[in-house]
Amino acid sequence: MSATVQVNAPKPSPLPNPSMKTFALRGVAAIRLSVLTDETTSPARQLEACQQAAAALNIDIADRIANDLDVSASKVGPFDRPELGEWLYRPDDFDALIFWRFDRAIRSMSDMRDLAAWAKEHRIMLVFAEGIGGTGRLIFDFRNPLDPIAELMMTLFAFAAQVEATSIRERVVGAHAAMRTMPLRWAGGKLPFGYMAAPMPAEHGAGVTLVPDPEAVKLLTRIIRGILAGESASAVAAKLNAEGALTWRDYISQKVGKPLGGKSPKSKHGEKGRVFSRWTWTGDTVTGILRSPALLGWKLHKNQPVRDAQGAPVLFTETPLLTREEFDAINAVLAARANKLSGTIRRDSAPAMLLRVVHCHACTERMYLSRKSDRRAHDLYHCNPRSRGMDCNGTASIRAEWIHAYVEREFLRRVGHIPYHKVTVTPGYDPAPEIAATRAEFDAHQEQEGRQKSQSGRDSWQARHDALDSRLAELESTPARPERREIVPTGRTYGDDWRDADIEGKRAMLLEAGAKLTVRKGPRAPRELDESLVEFTLSGELDPIVEELDGLAEAETERPTVPTAPGIRVPTNKPTESTSASTTRNTPPSASTPHNDVREEPSWPAVPRPRNGLIVDETPPLTPGGRRVLVAV
Repeated sequence: MSATVQVNAPKPSPLPNPSMKTFALRGVAAIRLSVLTDETTSPARQLEACQQAAAALNIDIADRIANDLDVSASKVGPFDRPELGEWLYRPDDFDALIFWRFDRAIRSMSDMRDLAAWAKEHRIMLVFAEGIGGTGRLIFDFRNPLDPIAELMMTLFAFAAQVEATSIRERVVGAHAAMRTMPLRWAGGKLPFGYMAAPMPAEHGAGVTLVPDPEAVKLLTRIIRGILAGESASAVAAKLNAEGALTWRDYISQKVGKPLGGKSPKSKHGEKGRVFSRWTWTGDTVTGILRSPALLGWKLHKNQPVRDAQGAPVLFTETPLLTREEFDAINAVLAARANKLSGTIRRDSAPAMLLRVVHCHACTERMYLSRKSDRRAHDLYHCNPRSRGMDCNGTASIRAEWIHAYVEREFLRRVGHIPYHKVTVTPGYDPAPEIAATRAEFDAHQEQEGRQKSQSGRDSWQARHDALDSRLAELESTPARPERREIVPTGRTYGDDWRDADIEGKRAMLLEAGAKLTVRKGPRAPRELDESLVEFTLSGELDPIVEELDGLAEAETERPTVPTAPGIRVPTNKPTESTSASTTRNTPPSASTPHNDVREEPSWPAVPRPRNGLIVDETPPLTPGGRRVLVAV
């Protein structure tokens, strides 16, 4: 090991000339912290030690500082760390790399071997402000490639660091395994969505537990209301991004004082990750949150629930964000929507109000929207059989603005006047979803039978087997409770909601009502819509109501005129604006109608809106551990 520091010009020759003018070396201070809240190895303390070492060795750090916080040296090598990695790929920009201690740089011999080889190749001095155990400063000067002592000494110190890291890892793993089965005890790590750390209640002993985070609860409520009101996960994510709502990752960073955003990991093809100023919401992020059992307060280990001796899930909180009934109801909505609306909508198809609604009459396949361009003056829905590898003997196309207006007119004519009611749902309980999940976990565990080499391993396997079996028996003996429904007037109609909806909302209303539009091939370059080439039908839950209203309207039209004498009151049943499917305005009394006629308006059925979904009612709001009311609209 060389303890002499050469202070000649940056990147000197292997044998510098003593008469050359000396300069301060350019240095980079590398700061690393596994847990940002660890005060004993705080970034400020590390930087101060690095600056003192740099001053003693005539090294100028300036603003060259690599801060890697919440980065584990055991899991992330020097070259893969967000900030240090960037410096290591620019070795010509500095001459010395300074760490506080060995464990801030590496935790394995392989990482130290790579770092030493890199320093030797690029002739970089490695400095550790404190040696192992707080001893004196360590300097490994690789600027002289003829000196092999530095590399040898680094290997020896790396071995000691690896042994220490292994010992620490074994203690941590053992402690986490013990705390994992302790009810309400949080062993640390990445916080699940919606929770924050808090002191354990005194009656449960010492330690840390998790409690709902108030801001995250508000955000979760908004997400659930959007999803259960019929919005897609992507639409919810887009709204959150437009409003500037922080993702959970950025929210945690902000709370602990870290910068937002970060660097994405390398792709599976080896491409370097991108740097983001902040993370954004995606549809997968939203569905991932709603499908995580962490909303139930369950502890997870390797994405599997942690269970007690009786097979029941171990909780990390006294106040889960959702009850089992609510969790199952929300995931049932997600599953139903995934089955009904299979496939994703491309971004360029987002303006297509009739996607999955409009079909070609000849081949019965979907038609898709093509945007206007230099070659096309208008947006068109068209049948494209070649993209599906098939033929169509009547390939249809139609101008988008015409067909949008036609469908809107027909949809509102048929159902726009129909009022709808909210259905207040008090969720029941069905053990079937948890039985299915536990059974899958049990079957996966069964596949490991006989693979254990030690008696301890076999005992551990048998204990989990018995716990899962006990849990299944308990769930199978638990009776299901039906949900309770109550119809509540809204004072709105389908037409009101249509006018308030965006394109995606209107598309959802059409799909949920079972709307289908078929288009026949027509003449080229038509000047207007030929309605004989299109057919609009409804096959959803509203269809029987529309047929009933149409039948009543026809009956009123065919009813014979009854002569009346003055003073005789004859009830009539003429459809009005809010009830008739074929008449959109009240007809004023004609001159021949007696002034004292009594007009009885029929009471059209106010129906629940047939959406696949539930929303959390505004009253009472969603509160952790409180009773919630789910509403289908």
